[in-house]
Amino acid sequence: MTPISPTLTRRALLTALLASAAVLALPALPAFAAKAVPAPLNAGQKADLARVEAYMNGIRTLRSDFLQVAGNGATAQGFVAIQRPGKMRIEYAPPSPHLIVTNGSFLVYVEKALKQASYIPLDSSLAGFLVRETIRLSGDVTVTAFEKEKGAIRVTLAQTDEREAGQLTLVFSDAPLQLRQWSVVDSQGQTTRISLMDPQFGAPVDPKLFGWDRPKDWREN
Repeated sequence: MTPISPTLTRRALLTALLASAAVLALPALPAFAAKAVPAPLNAGQKADLARVEAYMNGIRTLRSDFLQVAGNGATAQGFVAIQRPGKMRIEYAPPSPHLIVTNGSFLVYVEKALKQASYIPLDSSLAGFLVRETIRLSGDVTVTAFEKEKGAIRVTLAQTDEREAGQLTLVFSDAPLQLRQWSVVDSQGQTTRISLMDPQFGAPVDPKLFGWDRPKDWREN
């Protein structure tokens, strides 16, 4: 596998924040057919979406190693931690110099090699969806595709008012329902995928993981 470049662009890294790993990492999950905007959901599909929504709202904390696969085949590994509402940390293993932290209001993108940090309002990114106080699959988020087959469910979402900005796809194993992957297609059509490896849901998470202080000699964007 091609290693991830230390000079990965900011756009690619922010895409990676919401990515999901290739099916090769989780062979138990089936490959899905090409996505399409669904017809009006039937009663069974609505019930499954209600289950997904309830399940996501039940996840208050998450800790997991991950494998990331970019559209060009580049890979990276790291650690992700989530504490809802509002907190997330994605830390890449060396040699990648990148770190992403949310503190409730902003997503902080840390570029260690360049000694700079970028601050992005959390609610302006699909990243904010995963750490909301209450997760809803409606309103400012629209379900653009729903697929269920062979013990897995895939739900694709977009911001209702900015569908061209990108899409987030959540992949779950079923019976029992469990989040296994997520992926993002950005506004340029680039896909990045991250797979959760041995995730721990509901386990205690150290609050210090979500703090980051910019060194005085670093630049701020």
